[in-house]
Amino acid sequence: MIKPELRQEYFDALLQKKTEYEGIFYVGVKTTGVFCRPTCPARKPKFENCEFFETAKEALLASFRPCLRCHPLSHPGQLSELVQMLANAVEENPEKRWKDRDFRALSIDSSTARRQFKKRFGMTFVEYARARRIGLAMKQIREGESVINAQFASGYESSSGFRDAFSRIMGTAPSLLSSGHVLKASWLDTPLGPMVAVADEIGLYLLEFVDRRGLEREVECLRLKTKLAIIPGKTEPIRLIENELTQYFKGTLQ
Repeated sequence: MIKPELRQEYFDALLQKKTEYEGIFYVGVKTTGVFCRPTCPARKPKFENCEFFETAKEALLASFRPCLRCHPLSHPGQLSELVQMLANAVEENPEKRWKDRDFRALSIDSSTARRQFKKRFGMTFVEYARARRIGLAMKQIREGESVINAQFASGYESSSGFRDAFSRIMGTAPSLLSSGHVLKASWLDTPLGPMVAVADEIGLYLLEFVDRRGLEREVECLRLKTKLAIIPGKTEPIRLIENELTQYFKGTLQ
């Protein structure tokens, strides 16, 4: 989590295109949906439209895509043809779950793709594609939170966009429940990266980092085991754990 005082420092570095900040931070531009290097030649955004990240992976998980002008994923060298082709393929279909047969169809060795992405970005190609997919899904879920709460309150089903997003991240689209018993999922920002918490009004069912491998399967198993829909929102256990995490990272709670 970027401290407030650093945000202003990073914004000033962005305006001045300071090369010494390369690799220190990335900036996500809310109005365009892209993330950039500090020295990007594109027109500079307003401060309120910027989100700052320490790693490219954090920017991807926050739903931003790489800028086509400054190529934030290629610094300090240039991307290989293979890496560029796969990165473009992800942008063409960010919801795709890549299998070995997909690499074979492109005449690419999956282990080569894994090594090249790991060397260039610090994450494998599958992790890269998954970060992009989860980022987009969580963005739709967060944007749909106020809408879906209002729709549930008035007795209407959720919008198709929200249902699609939930299908990708939660395993199934939520439907109206006569019992009214649901699990709620909330996005929690921490200094170690974003987390997702799932709870009802009584207890916490899941607390995990968003980029954790196997998260989608874990959430799906939880949904199937409890036979409950999962909708965005907060419950008392989520508020409690959010407060405890904040105190823990401040060093005031052991």
